[in-house]
Amino acid sequence: MLDVQGSAGGFRRPGLTLALLAFAQLIISIDYNIVYVALPEIGGSLGFSAQILQWVVSAYAVAFGGFLLLGGRASDLFGPRRMFVLGLTLYAASSLAGGLADAPWPLVAARAVQGLGGALLFPATLTLISTGFAEGRERNRAFAVWGTAGGSGMILGSLLGGVLTQAFGWPAVFYVNVPLAAAAALLAFPLITPAAVARVRGRGFDLAGALTVTAGTTLMVFALVQGPESGWSSPPVVTAAAVGLLSLVVFVAIERRSADPLLPLGLLRGRDLGTGLIVTFLYMGTFGTLLYFLTVYFQVVHGYDALRTGLAFLVPMAAIVAGSQAAGRLATTRGTRTTMIAGLVVGLAGAVLLGATLAVDASYLALIPGLVVLGLGQGAGYTLMFGAATAGTDPHQQGIASGVASTAQQIGGAVGLAALVAVANAGTHGLTGAALRAVTTDGLRTAVFVAAGGIAVTALVAIGFTPARRAIISPEVSQAAA
Repeated sequence: MLDVQGSAGGFRRPGLTLALLAFAQLIISIDYNIVYVALPEIGGSLGFSAQILQWVVSAYAVAFGGFLLLGGRASDLFGPRRMFVLGLTLYAASSLAGGLADAPWPLVAARAVQGLGGALLFPATLTLISTGFAEGRERNRAFAVWGTAGGSGMILGSLLGGVLTQAFGWPAVFYVNVPLAAAAALLAFPLITPAAVARVRGRGFDLAGALTVTAGTTLMVFALVQGPESGWSSPPVVTAAAVGLLSLVVFVAIERRSADPLLPLGLLRGRDLGTGLIVTFLYMGTFGTLLYFLTVYFQVVHGYDALRTGLAFLVPMAAIVAGSQAAGRLATTRGTRTTMIAGLVVGLAGAVLLGATLAVDASYLALIPGLVVLGLGQGAGYTLMFGAATAGTDPHQQGIASGVASTAQQIGGAVGLAALVAVANAGTHGLTGAALRAVTTDGLRTAVFVAAGGIAVTALVAIGFTPARRAIISPEVSQAAA
């Protein structure tokens, strides 16, 4: 029997608590991208091969995506505050280990543990917002601030990575997390009281389901990420895909027969959550990969150093914040589905414009229109997609619903990056100098146009959201968040 403990709107200091939750979301978003700008220095310092270097990014995404369902259900069963603190503790410890790494694989392992921390922290944070703030103005404001922190953090990570790498070297992009994550974990104890949030008692953990889905998801993402590098017929890729698929089939069988499943399969039949899974997958596989290609363009084609590359992301970061706030206002007056589709169409226009202006001799000023339009669409999509996906989910299932949606997001990022990197790198092997810059630019332009096609598909899928879904974020809330 379910016993849902806690009530919404119970934080004693809601303003400070919201700041803490937004800060945690900022850490998650920053950590995905902060290593991009530092990748060349990391590769040269630790002796990474071109094939392995991608795993500095992908290890985070694979672990994040593989453990999210486990993290979501753990948040429902053991309480979101506990998972919030545990996730931040893992971030702090793994960041310290990453900064101290003196070889490729210890660093990749540290990034994987960071991903595990994110898999615990993300569902806990979203659950705390969904159940810890009173429905209406208070919760709407929380979603606005949370969405802005997440969307802008994707760009801020690149900026911060550039500044830190230039000033202190690549280990600084890891060390910076240690005091930040530790401080956030300590602040959770006075600000997030157990009585303020929902928790489910009297349920089992479904260990068999947790093991099979975690193994299956992790192995499938590994196969999808490594396939373009090692070849789709290589033994490691084929083995990982086969074992991963089998594990997922076993997981579904376990969940169908379990009286207390890790993932109630009926959740996936919900219109908004089902649509949201595809939207978040495609969003991260398109918008989420473009930052990587911009970093390559700035550093390889134009020769920007880490600091200049980071500063180049200030314009799209401002556009993302503006897009987040605009989406909040329009969602009330036009509806979430309409606003989501409009934001994706704007992002599509920005991707096409950006791809059309990418050239070996293009100035930064020539790129600004595409960067701005793309950022507006990216910010709008990020702010709305998680709220739209989990809307209508019962409070005691918010953790697992958030975990499912973010699993789709992280897998989409890993798959999209692997596929588009293969597109962008085609024909670059063995080239140097001007020839390398020219072929790299052509490959990046092609990858951006392919991503634009994916954004168009995302807009079509978003039609499946409930038409009448409104007021996830109110106009006055967006103004307050700004």
